[in-house]
Amino acid sequence: MNLSIAKTLRSAMPLALLLLAACGGGGGSGGGAAAPAGGTAIPVMGGAVQGTALSLASASATPSVSTLAGSRPGADGTGAFANFSSPGSVVSDGTNLYVADSNNNTIRQIVIATGAVSTLAGQTGQWGSADGTGAAATFSYPAGITLAGGNLYVSDMYNMKIRQIVIATGVTTTLAGSTSGCYWCGATDGTGTGATFYYPTGITTDGTNLYVTDSNNRKIRQIVIATGVVSTLAGNGGYGATDGTGTAATFNWPTGITTDGVNLYVADQNNQKIRQIVISSGVVSTLAGSGNQGSADGTGAAATFYYPKDITTDGTNLYVADSDNNKIRKIVIATGVVSSFTGVADTQGVYGAADGAGSSAMFSNPQGITLSGGNLYVADSGNNTIRQISIATQTVSTVAGAAAGADGTGAAARLQYPGHTTTDGTNLYVADTDDYTIRKIVIATGAVTTLAGKAGEWGFVDGTGADARFGYVTGITTDGTSLYLTDADNYTIRKIVIATGAVTTLAGSGSWGSRDGTGAEALFAYPVGITTDGTNLYVTDADNYNIRKIVIATRVVTTLAGSVNSWGSADGTGTAASFAYPTGITTDGTNLYVTDADNNKIRKIAIATGVVTSFTGTADNWMNSGADDGAGSSATFSYPQGITTDGTNLYVADSQNNKIRKVVIATGEVSSVTGAANTYVSSGNTDGAATGASFDYPYGITTDGTSLFVSDDNNSTIRKIQ
Repeated sequence: MNLSIAKTLRSAMPLALLLLAACGGGGGSGGGAAAPAGGTAIPVMGGAVQGTALSLASASATPSVSTLAGSRPGADGTGAFANFSSPGSVVSDGTNLYVADSNNNTIRQIVIATGAVSTLAGQTGQWGSADGTGAAATFSYPAGITLAGGNLYVSDMYNMKIRQIVIATGVTTTLAGSTSGCYWCGATDGTGTGATFYYPTGITTDGTNLYVTDSNNRKIRQIVIATGVVSTLAGNGGYGATDGTGTAATFNWPTGITTDGVNLYVADQNNQKIRQIVISSGVVSTLAGSGNQGSADGTGAAATFYYPKDITTDGTNLYVADSDNNKIRKIVIATGVVSSFTGVADTQGVYGAADGAGSSAMFSNPQGITLSGGNLYVADSGNNTIRQISIATQTVSTVAGAAAGADGTGAAARLQYPGHTTTDGTNLYVADTDDYTIRKIVIATGAVTTLAGKAGEWGFVDGTGADARFGYVTGITTDGTSLYLTDADNYTIRKIVIATGAVTTLAGSGSWGSRDGTGAEALFAYPVGITTDGTNLYVTDADNYNIRKIVIATRVVTTLAGSVNSWGSADGTGTAASFAYPTGITTDGTNLYVTDADNNKIRKIAIATGVVTSFTGTADNWMNSGADDGAGSSATFSYPQGITTDGTNLYVADSQNNKIRKVVIATGEVSSVTGAANTYVSSGNTDGAATGASFDYPYGITTDGTSLFVSDDNNSTIRKIQ
């Protein structure tokens, strides 16, 4: 299945709520949540608490939106509360670190003493090549960064430019290179915008000149800072690893670069070598690396690297971010002796985020490295963190950011494109889709822990807690005792016992298909949403365009409505009805309510008969996308995903409208809970009064009977509406 569709389909969430004390939550569940001490059982159904209509507004107040857990991309903050996205390079002035936060298209500043992170230039998520001050400037994957004379110099990779930032003011200008886009790629020497580059990556300086690894030109370029004059110091554009003088030498995707004032040292990534260039003569030689991928320590050509990305020096030694070895290597310049500064000698490092002694500390695709005040600072790209290594003790710690899948409270936790969510009234359970984990969030505190799976590890393995492996889990529901999940790209329905974290496969075999049957005999095709009435599970089998029913006790799978390979909008009974990518689903115990995403409408299914009707929009018709409130038949949605109910109303994550909608079950009347009525809302992450709040592709939604909880997919946060 197309991954862009897969991402869109992440919003099949099991969330209906019904007044039924014996039913458990999470997209339609049964069994009932445990009673609080001295109290009665919480009425959970459809993955939510039902029985009392939510009171989200009063005569004196309007609903308010806040962030319960997670941190939006590019968020500033101190230490773990700051958020990076594939930081590519780092430099220091001794007091601050400056980071090229590549995927966020920003330049960040970190106060070393406190770990406080702020954004100096650029705007998170905004690609562009505009000069300007602070957030008015835009970048396109800034990859390298260096410092000279109170200014930062940035290799703005996809813009094919070298940018200058005045640290004191945040003013960004273009020093060299032409406008962005590969149409203008080139290797022309010249002055300022008269010169061209082709993916400039690494950058360093001797205070007078800049030296740039022009990666796809396979050259080393020199820029006179005072004039912007660009020339080629070494490399002829051909692929190779030939040593020689100036254009007689060849490289293969050079990336990191540093200098001791006399020589340049280059991480020649695809050659798996470290090269040395005498600045005065342009003579290129190979200091270390055999040209083969590996992790062997040794002298000169006896050592091997695995995509070395960046490099720094203290004048005696080089320190290399050996990215695919997930470690930092040390090279004695005088002898070419290579050793493992972190990790175990002669061994590829296992990716991870553990701090501690150098030999046991772990990294994940480290991309950038610099040295300041007796410490190395590493842009640990795969962990989205900035790490510190004491040279004297080789102890590793985290200065700022938090690794993908990090547990913590509120903004210190990390989610990655969360899918659907469900609740037992006390906790939320979240399908953390792109982390391949199931997360638990205590509603009262925002404390996030990982219930099952291991962040970053895709798989299909039953087991307990971190021993289990998932693919893209999109939907989730609960009966108060167990969670039930749609493991979409494993084509299975999984079960987790909440008390133990034990994971088993309830239905599906891991193969794509459309067969009814018992347990592993049944086949699914990208199941997305799931809900329960306590006895049965109901699944939106998106790529089969149908709704499946699973008897929990027997694991028998049947098709309730829709027909395989019959994409459409027909109302009718059972297989006579058709759907167009059904995603979210919830139940009140009598009916199912389905977000029929490509039809831009809400469908209703009577459980007892399988009769399908259009709850919003006109019968038997596909609806144009829109944001119109009003009577159900005329209301419009734009790729609705998650859906939940309090038993009186439906609440819909109207994903491409970036808002939450309400549908009165008795009348079908549609209104906007967030954002202005009848209006599309631009993507954002603004908390506050619901009418002014913004989301970025809200996906999953549930309720604990008091508040709504929303998986804000592209912001990687869980939002609360109350």
